[in-house]
Amino acid sequence: MAFKERVFSGVQPTGNLHLGNYLGAITKFVALQERYDCLYCVVDLHAITVWQDPAELPRATREVTAAFLASGIDAKKQIIFNQSQVAEHAELAWVFNCVARLGWLNRMTQFKEKAGKDRENVSVGLYAYPNLMAADILVYRATHVPVGEDQKQHLELTRDIAQKFNTDFAQSIHAHGYGEAFFPLPEPIIQGPATRVMSLRDGSKKMSKSEPSDYSRINLTDDADAIAQKIRKAKTDPEPLPSEEKGLEPRPEADNLVGIYAALKGVSKLGVLKEFGGGQFSTFKTALADLSVAKLGPIGAEMKKLMQDPVYIDSVLADGAARAQVIAAETMKAVKDIVGFVRR
Repeated sequence: MAFKERVFSGVQPTGNLHLGNYLGAITKFVALQERYDCLYCVVDLHAITVWQDPAELPRATREVTAAFLASGIDAKKQIIFNQSQVAEHAELAWVFNCVARLGWLNRMTQFKEKAGKDRENVSVGLYAYPNLMAADILVYRATHVPVGEDQKQHLELTRDIAQKFNTDFAQSIHAHGYGEAFFPLPEPIIQGPATRVMSLRDGSKKMSKSEPSDYSRINLTDDADAIAQKIRKAKTDPEPLPSEEKGLEPRPEADNLVGIYAALKGVSKLGVLKEFGGGQFSTFKTALADLSVAKLGPIGAEMKKLMQDPVYIDSVLADGAARAQVIAAETMKAVKDIVGFVRR
């Protein structure tokens, strides 16, 4: 059957949104709303797979919402909400816990990275995280998901779960009038020159709020002076910028900064190197600092303004949750029928 094209994606409310979140996710969200019906979710259920301070989580949830709004996502045309307000996410996740196979989850590399050597002491939620992510997407029967490279494996698992559900319950799906398949196999959207933004202090590590040095990242709420200073102090090497992309391969810090400039400007890395190749980093860094301030400064200012009005942010989330639940409830009614649950 033909599925209605719909985009779903989410951002965790774990505090201190940075340039990596903006370029890797939020800019894509803004662009996709021109072509699709979109649901953008603050995934607070995912956040508590590791302990969160209950006094801090509401502020972090509102900060992600403020970033969505400040970046240009239209909350009237699209749906912005937080995950915990729509119970069907957790409800479908349990069904998927019973569809997904243990071996599939054992292959998830991100769990191994996050759990480290202490895997026996991490939460069951962290282990089963990919099943909840599958439920997030499929409870809306979304067809497209903008993801970073680090989430691509989880989306492949989502497709496996959807396919297994469609296969396991094929006869029931057909009997209830849903054709050959109930769930779509969602496609990843991975695009742009800076899908993975790296640390400003170490080009081999992903930009992260957990890195001790604040100079490793540009926070979305940084003011113009802080942004410019962090760009100036970003790690580089003594060589001039290359004129071809191949020249960036052995130079992770240079590659990262060129990728950031390209993404902020909306051009290719080759386009950046045509303009700055052969020149010194000092000239390029000045241009990058100016561009970063021009692009990020207004977003940070609008975020701060929005954060001063939590009642408004909460109203956006409540409205979005009500609209999301209409779609999710319809899906869950069908799933219950297909699986064989007796319902009211």
